[in-house]
Amino acid sequence: MKQNDWKDRLNVVYSTNPDFQYDKGESAEADTLPKEKQALRILLDKRNRGGKQVTLITGFIGREEDLQDLGKWLKAKCGVGGSAKDGEIIIQGDFRNRILDLLHKEGYLKTKII
Repeated sequence: MKQNDWKDRLNVVYSTNPDFQYDKGESAEADTLPKEKQALRILLDKRNRGGKQVTLITGFIGREEDLQDLGKWLKAKCGVGGSAKDGEIIIQGDFRNRILDLLHKEGYLKTKII
């Protein structure tokens, strides 16, 4: 029996195709790349932060849980606060060189400072 829930079909007016699959907006989460294949970029960001400096790590490809774990580990190693969401890690303060050394020792070999 075919699933026919009208709430899944909101914003679709009509389809004559009997095999039409309604897009529910759900996407599969990408698997996390191995550490040696992650091309992380480290940069200093001052914009829209009230004059404060943050170290921004971008380019992470993988699951949100793995990003959270990496962010938590980096915050603990630097002894500062921050956040990890939307594929980027924010560390409060200027820790570019320290984070680069930590990530290289951990196995993230393609990491670079921009």
